[in-house]
Amino acid sequence: MMIPALSGSFFTIYDHNMLLEVLTPERKLYTGEVYGVQLPGIDGSFEILDKHAPLIAALGNGKMKVLKDKNHSEFFTISGGFVEVLRNKATVLVEGAVAVDK
Repeated sequence: MMIPALSGSFFTIYDHNMLLEVLTPERKLYTGEVYGVQLPGIDGSFEILDKHAPLIAALGNGKMKVLKDKNHSEFFTISGGFVEVLRNKATVLVEGAVAVDK
């Protein structure tokens, strides 16, 4: 999308998302650009959004919500693991995960 600047020139606004990968020991369960992800931390749930600061956190058992955009989500039940966020990419390493309906 192009937006005119005050001087008459144009600049571009990009709608960037972060990259999410969800990996189990057996396979890559999910990969793609997302708006964000909600995860079950060992001390409570938390959310990671686009341009999050670098982070490594332990995960507990529970529901993971993948925010594909502001209106669409996918849900997974995960069992323990870790998440690493670095350079606008979140890598979720879990012992097990299953896709579930809401």
